[in-house]
Amino acid sequence: MKMRAAMIRRSRVSSCELPDDPEDLDSPEAIEAGSLTIENDESKPVQNELWERSPFYNLYALPNDGSSVLRFEILTARMMPPHGEDLKVKRYVVYDLTVRLDSKFAADSRPAVIKRRYTDFRELYIKLRRDHPVLMSRIDFPNKVLMGNFSATLIAERGASFETFLNYIVNHEPLKQSPIFLHFLQNNELTKACQLMDERNDSCVPILENSFLLLNKIFMDRSKPVLLLLCRLVAACTSCTPMPHESAERWAALALNRYETLSDIDLLPLYIPLLNTCAHLWWQQGHDQKPITDRLTDMSKKGISINNVPNLIQAIHKLDPRSETI
Repeated sequence: MKMRAAMIRRSRVSSCELPDDPEDLDSPEAIEAGSLTIENDESKPVQNELWERSPFYNLYALPNDGSSVLRFEILTARMMPPHGEDLKVKRYVVYDLTVRLDSKFAADSRPAVIKRRYTDFRELYIKLRRDHPVLMSRIDFPNKVLMGNFSATLIAERGASFETFLNYIVNHEPLKQSPIFLHFLQNNELTKACQLMDERNDSCVPILENSFLLLNKIFMDRSKPVLLLLCRLVAACTSCTPMPHESAERWAALALNRYETLSDIDLLPLYIPLLNTCAHLWWQQGHDQKPITDRLTDMSKKGISINNVPNLIQAIHKLDPRSETI
């Protein structure tokens, strides 16, 4: 592969206090001790510290025409659980995966960041290899062994391999459009957000905002994953507290705009519930509802029922069933 020779980069380790792990995923000991086979590993093990890449590395050349380039970066990783906590749990590495769209003239002002473990990347690789054996035959994935360490060299090599793997996926449409890849990108965060929505806790909003920004960088603006998540974000902003979330109007306006030229029939069942939600939000905010009610009237004239329809959360659940949101 083109970037194979550039996968090993300088790294440094700095001490810091580590936060509690937000969600302890299953991690079989044999997998979590996984490591790359490397010829020279002179670095000391990373213990109770934050690993960071050198701030001077740059793997990507940006186009001179100013077009944006999708980038996957692992710039930091940390050992979990924090040193001295939960001694019964084998320590593992959490990688901070940054997704961004940069051009030569403008850096991404709102990159999205998710946390993933070796097991998450390995599950993605195994399932894609099962469904797309020919395409995946070109990918080398980090080996796992029964015993290993968490040196800076190890973490740097694994992070570089994961970056190369993800960049390969988004440059091959069958892999990029796979439900397996979508699951990797959003399932952890979406599960947590749905649990918070069920509790009427608006802490779900920043989680969904980050997930939306991430998917919106990878997929088309009006693709099903992006619009479904955008509608879920609108639902969270308008239903978790008695008064709308401060960002409710912004996301609702964006959702209305993207539905104007939608052609995906699978997402049309969300349109009437979205219009009803936005009409109520506009009323709460003291805005003119007429543009939205006019849309509802037009839909009714076309023979589409606008009465006795599910609310937005119920409509989303029909398309993407999750027990947390019933």
